[in-house]
This record gives sequence, structure tokens and C-alpha cells, in this order.
Amino acid sequence: MLDPSISNHTLYLHSLLPQGLRKGTRWQRNQTSLADFILEGLFDDSLTHLFLFSLTMVVFLIAVSGNTLTILLICIDPQLHAPMYFLLSQLSLMDLIHVSTTIPKMATNYLSGKKSISFVGCATQHFLYLSLGGAECFLLVVMSYDRYVAICHPLRYAVLMSKRVGLMMVVTSWLGASVNSLVHTAILMHFPFCGPRKVYHFYCEFPAVVKLVCGDITVYETTVYISSILLLLLPILLISTSYVFILRSVIQMRSSGSKRNAFATCSSHLMVVSLWFGACIFSYMRPRSQRTPLQDKVGSVFYSIVTPTLNPLIYTLRNKDVAKALRRVLRRDVITQCIQRLQLWLPRV
Repeated sequence: MLDPSISNHTLYLHSLLPQGLRKGTRWQRNQTSLADFILEGLFDDSLTHLFLFSLTMVVFLIAVSGNTLTILLICIDPQLHAPMYFLLSQLSLMDLIHVSTTIPKMATNYLSGKKSISFVGCATQHFLYLSLGGAECFLLVVMSYDRYVAICHPLRYAVLMSKRVGLMMVVTSWLGASVNSLVHTAILMHFPFCGPRKVYHFYCEFPAVVKLVCGDITVYETTVYISSILLLLLPILLISTSYVFILRSVIQMRSSGSKRNAFATCSSHLMVVSLWFGACIFSYMRPRSQRTPLQDKVGSVFYSIVTPTLNPLIYTLRNKDVAKALRRVLRRDVITQCIQRLQLWLPRV
């Protein structure tokens, strides 16, 4: 029996096919493979959930404004044109895109009363959030290496962390994560999906979408689990190694002021690492038998909404250079500064 959602025109075209193809199921599967998914969402129509939705939107606006402000500060202020702050701007860019990938669609569905998302939209969400998550894992490793070079090899910092080296590391992070995400997204969306296609989540996250796949995908899930281990535990190992050398160098310092500065520059990064990897490990490294939709939602809310909101606050409040740059910009005409920077970047006619 054909899917009732298929139009009469499509049925007519199907009738023109050879008898052998009409009897097969491949045509039907291709027609239904692009059907919409249903996102359960986070909230219902109760007053409590309306308050939680409003709170989520406030947090979303804080995340967007905080990360945007961080990027603009680093672009505008010449004193922040250092590799450390270039990496910070990339972290803010990843967080900004991350929250913009999931929250607007969730809010649109909640306000409109609709819960559907197209097949292409679901695949796009899956690709973007997985790319950004992987890129952030790699970037946090690069940021720990930057702190290692700054503290353990300060005289060679300009060579070991030049603008070219920093740019290459960032590009590698983006490309490596994007390729990994593209492969996983293409394989996942190639599988046939069963049932009403209801995703028990507020966006197309892998653990929620993979539950809708028909057939045995044990091998694929094992491959994804191994990939998650490498993507999470390997960066944690590299970051830990960097901080072992950093701690050893800090202990050998004689000046108490130097020790305070070293701890100050590393504490913000360590807080971000703990928040990010803690939430990711909770979401992706638990056995499938121990997962529940509520736990998956809580973990996703933490690393897709809370962490991007806290990151700029952590770096802005705990970093003296960023705080000073913010005060300098507030004392000047921000629009004028932006125009001047654009004039320098644009080619002269």
C-alpha cells in the first residue's frame, strides 16, 4: 500500500513505471525518505512551561549578545589582536552559530503550534550541531596548547603561536569536524525511518534520530560510539597533558605575581573545558540502555544553551584585557570604530 500522503500526480507517474518496479518497495522508500520529522520540543502549553520558555529565550538573547560582543571587541580593539584572543573569537563564533542552529527553530515551533521539521532541515541541524561540537573540542585543545606555549615557552611564543600557525590550527579544527559530521550525517540520513518519525527532542540530535531507524544498526552505533570516544577523550588527554606541563612550570616560578597571572589565564579555559566536556560525556558516552529522553534533553540544553551563554561571561569577567577593552569601547563611538575597521579591510577603489 502506498503512503496516503503521496499526491495523485505522483501516483499517476508511479503507474507509468514498469510492473517490476511498481511491485518493489524501493520507489516507495525513496518517496517517503524525504518526509517531515516531528520534534516533540521542550515545552507544552502550561503556565510553568510558558515561564520556562520565556527564561530560555532570555538566556538565548544573552548568549547571542555576549558572543557577538566578544567577537566585535576582538575585531575592534587592536590590543586584542593576539593569537589567544583570535582563538577566543572563534570559540564565540562557534557558540553563536550553535545556539542559532537549534533555539530559533524550537521557538518558532512553540509559538506557531507546529512541530514539524523537513528532512533537509533535520539533516542540516544534525550536520551543523555535530560540526560545531567537534570543532569546539578541537579548538579547546588548541587553546590549551596556546596557554602551554605562553607559560612554558614565553620567549618562543611569537614563533610557536604565530598568526599563521593559529589560523592553520583553527582551519584544521573547522575542516576536520565538518568532514566527520558530513560522513555521519550522510550515513544516518541514508537509513530508512519507521513510524510517525517523532523525534523525542527539541532538535535533530543523533541519539534521538537514530532511534527512528528501521533495522539493525548495531555496527553503525558501535562505530559512532568509538568515534565519540576519540572525539572526546583524545582532546581531554591532550588538554590534560598541556596542563601537567603548565602546572610544573607554575610551581617552578619564584614570583607570586607570575603564578597568579598564570592561574588567572588558565582558570577561565579550565572552567569552559569542564562545562563543555562534562555535558558532552554525559550526553554521548552513556550506554543506550541507560538513556532516557528527559536525560538527553537536559544534557543537550546544558551544552547547547547554557555553556554558550556562560563562555563569554567567564572570559569577560575573569579576563582583565577583555574587560579593559570593553571599557575602552564603551567610552568611544562603537559605530565609528566599526566603520573605520571596515574601511581598512575593504579594498580601495
